[in-house]
Amino acid sequence: MTRSLRADTIAAVATAPGAAGVGIVRLSGPDALGVAARLFRGRADPGQTAGGRFLYGQFVDAAGEVLDEGLCLVFRRPHSYTGEDVAELQAHGSPAVLQGLLSEALRAGARAADPGEFTLRAYLNGRMDLAQAEAVLNLVNAQTETARKQATLGLSGAVSRRIEAVQTQITRTLGALQAMLDYPDEGVPEEERGGPLALAAQELESLIASGRAGHLANRGARLALIGRPNAGKSSLLNALLGYERSIVTSVAGTTRDYLEAGLELGGLPITLVDTAGLRDTADEIEAAGVRQSRRLAEGADLVLYLEDASAPRESADALPDSLPRNALRVQTKTDLEALWHDPAALPVSAVTGAGLPELREAVLQALLQDAGRQEVWLGSQRQQDAARRALEHVRAAAELPDDLAGYELEEALRALSELTGRDAQEDVIDSVFRNFCVGK
Repeated sequence: MTRSLRADTIAAVATAPGAAGVGIVRLSGPDALGVAARLFRGRADPGQTAGGRFLYGQFVDAAGEVLDEGLCLVFRRPHSYTGEDVAELQAHGSPAVLQGLLSEALRAGARAADPGEFTLRAYLNGRMDLAQAEAVLNLVNAQTETARKQATLGLSGAVSRRIEAVQTQITRTLGALQAMLDYPDEGVPEEERGGPLALAAQELESLIASGRAGHLANRGARLALIGRPNAGKSSLLNALLGYERSIVTSVAGTTRDYLEAGLELGGLPITLVDTAGLRDTADEIEAAGVRQSRRLAEGADLVLYLEDASAPRESADALPDSLPRNALRVQTKTDLEALWHDPAALPVSAVTGAGLPELREAVLQALLQDAGRQEVWLGSQRQQDAARRALEHVRAAAELPDDLAGYELEEALRALSELTGRDAQEDVIDSVFRNFCVGK
């Protein structure tokens, strides 16, 4: 893929594989409407139709044989998704029909689009910036309402507007520093240096903190349940899911291998991981399960460490030294007679459901604590890396004398321009669009 626009017309099936009621073949480029006219028979010629109109007719092959009937939507540049002339051929969603239409479009002069090439052309034609293009990908891949909302915000330009606000603060100080070179005896007033840089740093810190939430909204979170045998891990997993997914018995060590199950919690996709009980054992298989449990806990986004309130205190493990810092302590079996109480733990009962709403809320707060109530989250690792670099340069500029701070601020602006794509290298752009599907 390349950053430069190619003066050709591209075509691709724009709907998901498989049979459906409606399917779309999308064309974009200088001859998109001409190619559509060679495939379409109706009362009007797509090449002579104003933008924003749709035509009803038949789709035919080179020999004039009818492939299907449907609609041809016409978009004129620059008022289209790509900023070019665009035609969308809407037919029945039969794979045979769509592949036939695509083959005829290629025979009529189009070429097969690369993955993400329609959105790449939209970016190169100034219809969106790189942050918005990434939001398109996130929207296509959204599995939950939270992920959809964040992707929609990004597509609307909300992320870009926050970045532009930071750039404005940095540019204000950089301009004052450059003016100082002409009048070195006057220096830079504090309101033109310390204030704007402090605001820029604060906003960047807030955006970076949102990155974890954005990552979890798109990828999902792994939640590991660990504790001693019979601490209630499998029962709690079943209670959170609302159905019996894991075998529950009174026999200690029933779970020897880990088990995964998915659910949505507060709009976030969660993978629950039920693990083998933690204890010293001579059983080779169970010992392997214990080692695996510790590895799973280390790799989880959040750990629930379960302690049985109905068991004697002396039989309960103290917190393991290796317990990850991202752990919530949970006291289980509170429907039974409690032999002890831990005020630092969340009390729950998998039998009665007591404490489960509070546990769900605590899990969400722990996962999204850095995001707070922010409206916009950074949705990709690339965006987070660019924001971090910008923050490092802003902080460095704040510590340097006026005559040296300008370089750091220029680097901060360059990092932020990478985020929106205004100063991005070709390999950065390629890394974004190579993840797209064909047809978008």
